Amino acid sequence: MVHENNQMYEFSVSDNGPGVEPQHLEHLFERFYRVDKGRSRKLGGTGLGLAIVKNAVTVHGGTVAALPTPGGGLTVRFTLQA
Repeated sequence: MVHENNQMYEFSVSDNGPGVEPQHLEHLFERFYRVDKGRSRKLGGTGLGLAIVKNAVTVHGGTVAALPTPGGGLTVRFTLQA
């Protein structure tokens, strides 16, 4: 989904996976943060992906947030200056 006005573009990306528990949402954009602490790098993921997204969006004057998707899953919404 994309919305735009004269000052910004807003993007929204959603999935229908198992979702993320509310206590993890505020930490998802921290470097090396993993929701599943039992996962090792051998099994995939370093916990850097969303931290890189946040940095790139911030550098471009935008904001980013993670929200639960109604019915299950996660929505990542971000804005970029026009």
